[in-house]
Amino acid sequence: MGFRLVSAIPPFPMNLSPNIKKFLVLVIGVAAVSLAGCNMPARATASPTLDVTQAYQTVEARLTEAISRTPTISPTLPRATSTQVGTTPTATQLVETLTPALPTAASGCDQASPGVPIDVTIPDDTVLPPGEAFIKTWRLQNIGTCTWTSDYALVWFSGEQLQANQVVPLNGTTEPGQSVDISVEMKAPDTQGTYQSWWKLRNPSGAMFGIGPNSDAGFWVRIIVEGEPVTTGTPTATQTSGPTLTPTVSVQVSGSATLQYRNLYDLDRNEINDGGDDLTYEEIDLKHNLIPIDGTLLGVAGLNEPGIATCQDMNLTSGPLTVDSLVGNYLCYQTNMSLPGWLYINSIDPENGNLNVEIYTWLVP
Repeated sequence: MGFRLVSAIPPFPMNLSPNIKKFLVLVIGVAAVSLAGCNMPARATASPTLDVTQAYQTVEARLTEAISRTPTISPTLPRATSTQVGTTPTATQLVETLTPALPTAASGCDQASPGVPIDVTIPDDTVLPPGEAFIKTWRLQNIGTCTWTSDYALVWFSGEQLQANQVVPLNGTTEPGQSVDISVEMKAPDTQGTYQSWWKLRNPSGAMFGIGPNSDAGFWVRIIVEGEPVTTGTPTATQTSGPTLTPTVSVQVSGSATLQYRNLYDLDRNEINDGGDDLTYEEIDLKHNLIPIDGTLLGVAGLNEPGIATCQDMNLTSGPLTVDSLVGNYLCYQTNMSLPGWLYINSIDPENGNLNVEIYTWLVP
């Protein structure tokens, strides 16, 4: 062919690896074959001199660089710096989307929480004989933003009513954050078995509310009726604390009275404006109020005449008691001489506001 290309190739440098040398031989061989296939001597004569040493040094350098730059395969995680429409949400975004918004206890007006303890009397599964009268007392905490007044009430809504009043007005006022004990008279059925009675609170507009995360769960009393029927209907209560007074009592005073605005009333003697005062009768914000004074305590007992045990076990308060909605109801009281008794609200005269009441005060040792 007229080419002496082999004789023009200088010897390979000694420091080349065997693989590089084989590759160079292959490249040069391919070049030689390509040149041999050409039948134009003039172009062979005109071809520039090939600097083979520079060529294989360049090839070796490129191969070494390529080997050193071979990537190591490793998993990569998607970046969570931004979110575009149609992309998969990041883990943080999924947590934010799937986490539910919990209700805030203080966000509503009427919300309740169990007190400590909630069962002040008659814990769950208390065993009572058939026909036993008892007093159930719950302790509830006002965790809402509205004050509970005597316009609020305890109401039965499900289960066994246990011969209790369906509606029991609250006594006094319970500010947000405060707790109150609410009592109701009940009676065990005559037939043996397990009985449960469900209750809630009711606000002045008639809406019911209770306890639990959404303040819509009821609370209950559950009793087990066993044994022989009782022969007395005197209410009894199983309680954790509080004074126990002897049931052998007599009457201190009883009678009726008509109270006018700013009258002072002595419950120990059934006297008006004659000293030893226990209550004052006032009009406040167009409402009629009995206000305990000098240590007297009051509470709403309900539509049925309470016994001495009911009034002794009831949670009484020293706060004002609005009586506009309590006509026909009994109140329990403890006088400033520590005598228990009840007050019945007969009527309120709409023209002059005169309050007609009856009282019964027990004499205890």
